[in-house]
Amino acid sequence: MEYKDYYKILGVSKSASQDEIKKAYRKLAVKYHPDKNAGNRESEEKFKEIGEAYEVLRDPEKRKRYDQLGANWNQYQNAGYGSGDFGFSSFGGTSPGGGSAFYYEGDLDDIFGSSGEGFSDFFKSFFGGTGRAKRSGFSKKQKVTKGNDLHTEMEITLAEAYSGTTRILNVDGEKLRVKTKPGAYTGQELRIRGKGGHGLNGGQRGDIYIKIKVLPDARYIVNGNDLILKTDIDLYTAVLGGNVEIDTFAGRLNVKVPAGSQNGSKLRLRGKGMPVYGKPGLAGDLFVQLNVVIPRNPGPEELNLFKKLRELNKTKV
Repeated sequence: MEYKDYYKILGVSKSASQDEIKKAYRKLAVKYHPDKNAGNRESEEKFKEIGEAYEVLRDPEKRKRYDQLGANWNQYQNAGYGSGDFGFSSFGGTSPGGGSAFYYEGDLDDIFGSSGEGFSDFFKSFFGGTGRAKRSGFSKKQKVTKGNDLHTEMEITLAEAYSGTTRILNVDGEKLRVKTKPGAYTGQELRIRGKGGHGLNGGQRGDIYIKIKVLPDARYIVNGNDLILKTDIDLYTAVLGGNVEIDTFAGRLNVKVPAGSQNGSKLRLRGKGMPVYGKPGLAGDLFVQLNVVIPRNPGPEELNLFKKLRELNKTKV
């Protein structure tokens, strides 16, 4: 029986990290995915092969046992234990005749977590499927286990958080459309049911959890569901009052500035802030923070007028 070098199949070293193994698998899965290679039998077989390799190497416990098998492969094969009937008392122990060999007591499906369906004879014989270990004529029941939950992070802009957005996530070659409602916020966690890791022995798939991260915005400060928008106004509007037009997520708004407005003061626009997630029609407030801009290069006439204003102001004191 041909030995399967799963590290070579994924193109990684035996010391590769779990992250490196995952990246290598995803890259190859995209390259050889049947959707991209319709009718190509060679690509289909390659896709199955890399899936088999990843099934073993992605789990630390499975990988450890596979590494032990690799180190003792010649002894194991020469001993004639290729049928799945191992008859030994432990994994990685010492054989009755002395020396190191590959041993396991019980059902390989329980350890390697796969029925081996669609995989090679090597996988089926030594990692589950057609192979069955025996212990005093007793065989364990297959354990039905739910697949692992997967976790990831999704970054969105504040504008996307305000209006809602859609992203396409690629999970092990499967494209998933993720849609957020208006009002998404940093730390929020979305769940996609039944699209996580595959279950064992018929167990249901796990879920995918997506943590939202709203990126900082150059114009706005976020305070819960309220937004703060800094807006420049000229000195004359601050003193005399008037109107200023501002661009907001809610559209272009005409805001009235009261006479005598101070630098840094805030004007409140109710219901123009961030939408409240999951509650259509509800939203926080928008606070327009005024930044009074002083004239940089006033002309001689303007300077004289300012001097007169200063004198007039002194007479009031």
